[in-house]
Amino acid sequence: MMTALASLIIKIIFGKDWCIMMAMFFAQRVILGKTAYADVPAVLKPQVKELLEESGLGELVTE
Repeated sequence: MMTALASLIIKIIFGKDWCIMMAMFFAQRVILGKTAYADVPAVLKPQVKELLEESGLGELVTE
């Protein structure tokens, strides 16, 4: 899991775009069954949930 400090450092280095790209990455992994939604880093869960729901796959959002 990503700690708050690591998250802050990544945000400073890469800006806001890293969040969108990582959320898309994790959403794709959840869709493919490679990662469970419960295993998505907490920082990214809201964005991943939104992406899955927009894709019509909201049923994959389970804790």
